[in-house]
Amino acid sequence: MTAFVDVAIVGAGPCGLAAAIAAIRGGLSVSVFDRGCLVNGIAGYPTYMTFFSTAERIAIGGVPFLVATEKPTRRDALAYYRGVASLYDVPVRQYETVESMRPVRYDPSAAGVTSARSARWLLRSITRGGAVHETAAHAVIIATGYFGRPNLLQVPGETLPHVRHGYVEGHTAWRAPVVIVGGGNSAVDAALDMYRAGAYVTMVHVGASLDNGVKPWVRPEIEARIHDGSIQAHYESRVVDITPEDVVVQGPSGEVRVPATQVYTMTGYLPETGLLEAVGVPIDPLSGIPSHNPLTMATPVPGVYLAGVIASGLSANRIFIENGRDHGDAIVRHLLS
Repeated sequence: MTAFVDVAIVGAGPCGLAAAIAAIRGGLSVSVFDRGCLVNGIAGYPTYMTFFSTAERIAIGGVPFLVATEKPTRRDALAYYRGVASLYDVPVRQYETVESMRPVRYDPSAAGVTSARSARWLLRSITRGGAVHETAAHAVIIATGYFGRPNLLQVPGETLPHVRHGYVEGHTAWRAPVVIVGGGNSAVDAALDMYRAGAYVTMVHVGASLDNGVKPWVRPEIEARIHDGSIQAHYESRVVDITPEDVVVQGPSGEVRVPATQVYTMTGYLPETGLLEAVGVPIDPLSGIPSHNPLTMATPVPGVYLAGVIASGLSANRIFIENGRDHGDAIVRHLLS
């Protein structure tokens, strides 16, 4: 059986949720799909992470985000977004992956559905249990975020079980040698957390120093730990091989082997543009930005829109929750006009 909705949203992160709420407020029927759980990207953040933004700036749906501290934690955010999704009764289909979408022309009234607009897109999705569903929608909003495709090192050993492309917490690395690849905020946070948990931490970074964007309240501590030798750092260096016991690092002094029973490649992610490319949305080859109108978030393909960080292409730092949460309002205004 084909379900009919006005708007299908792919991605149940904060910007996808905000778009769903905007649609619901506009009187449109909605289905939200996510291959993981609600706000899956945030659920995958380090356990004890604190947001860069204040709670007010990542609130959605007109619902205040109140915390007792200056900046919210991962746990605060998960509870808040669960609460907002429940308040608006957002229909989120968790652990259901949209595998494809194709243009169609359906009249929902012919199927006895009077609450939906004419359908222009047919989405095929599959649940974690293998059930296949079809959903016809007048418009599709792609809000797939930035944590679907790790930016791989493309080196031998990268698929070994002790190599991870995300970070949770440092307890499992107590008194163990750990290599962290990267020099940005994620790498720095992981390095400090593991150091505090008793790990022997080595950072490997292609840059001559830590990234300029490292949070200003964190930079003094990481620089102090590197300076006193508590955390080792190899700058202007690359990982060229990973084995079960160590990592081979190529740097200014040649190759060195660094012991490592855990390896974390904190090298960022690539945007999930597969659905957009499949329906003909042009992607800029240099910036990775899908073609769209920033005023309406509409792509050149009728009925297909962008919301959130997917619109930033390869520069994930251009769009955050705080400036992507309003995309849904712009989209709904365009749809209703």
